Amino acid sequence: MARELLKGNIAMAEASIRAGVEAYFGYPITPQTELLEWMSLRMPELGRAFLQAESEVAAINMVYGAACTGKRVMSSSSSPGVSLMMEGLSYIAGTEVPVVLIDVVRGGPGLGNIAPSQGDYNQIVHGGGHGDYHAIVLAPASVQEAIDLTVLAFDLAEKYRAICIVLADGNVGQMMEPAELPPMLPLDRPVPDWAVQGAQGRERRILSSIYLKPEDEEVTNIRLLERWQTIEANEVRFKEYYLEDAEIAVIGFGSAGRVAYSAVRAARAEGIRVGLLRPITVSPFPSARIAELASQVRAFLVAEMNTGQMLADVQLAVSGRAPVEFYGRLGGVVPFPDEILTEIQRIAYRPMTMNGDPRRSWLKRLKSQME
Repeated sequence: MARELLKGNIAMAEASIRAGVEAYFGYPITPQTELLEWMSLRMPELGRAFLQAESEVAAINMVYGAACTGKRVMSSSSSPGVSLMMEGLSYIAGTEVPVVLIDVVRGGPGLGNIAPSQGDYNQIVHGGGHGDYHAIVLAPASVQEAIDLTVLAFDLAEKYRAICIVLADGNVGQMMEPAELPPMLPLDRPVPDWAVQGAQGRERRILSSIYLKPEDEEVTNIRLLERWQTIEANEVRFKEYYLEDAEIAVIGFGSAGRVAYSAVRAARAEGIRVGLLRPITVSPFPSARIAELASQVRAFLVAEMNTGQMLADVQLAVSGRAPVEFYGRLGGVVPFPDEILTEIQRIAYRPMTMNGDPRRSWLKRLKSQME
């Protein structure tokens, strides 16, 4: 199909429709409201279910119920709205039904602001609702990736009967770029053999997240863990740029990774041997590839739009085999390529040491820069 100029939120909404979503439940919150508005227009046109719930809590529980029927269902929200969904997401994980959620991240904590941020990393990748479970988390850096990863999210959710979250910072939701939408998929998919759609002519199926006997809950947790280990073995995704001969590796996801790419290209033009690894799946995390790079490069630079939430995952993968530096902007401030280029130059032209928590030295530099 031909490329067209699309806003990220609308592109993700239309991509989900073309991927076969049959029911959407949500509540408006900036900077993802255009997604809900597009669904409110298109879903009724196509004879599909759209409902603006009275709250995010209600929306995610409606998603939960609809997912139990085996239909493709989803919701979308932004940071504080997603926080309200966490209990429902835990129920969904415990019931083992596939659900897609799009989180268009804004500045926080608290109500914060409507500017783009990556401050939901811990909430989405390491947090979530109570209990032992993991969500698959995909991080787009462009409108085209937002489209492609939204479609992929439904396939992965169904393949593993899991929650799949598209973690799109506010830049991705609000930016407009030329992109290509996929063809419209038919809705005549077979009903999964676990779904509840009436038990006439067969034994009834029961879907629940409650296991009163600890032994039964343990069996469920083991099943979820083994499924997650399969996901870790098969679904890690990332993109690499200029890493073949790199002495410095920059790691960034989403918009921060996209900005870092411009900085890496500028540094390469200066003769600095630097490359970029941009995680596409931040959960499961590309730890094995980063561990390989730790034997090749002499230093890492992690770039994020938060206080270093992914930094800990990179440090764990590197395991002390190379210095790991950090650069971030906070509260909805987006770094410029020149800022990250300055950090690359600093690492390239000064000896690097294992300096404890890299956020301490970064914060001093950032505050000096702001004065």
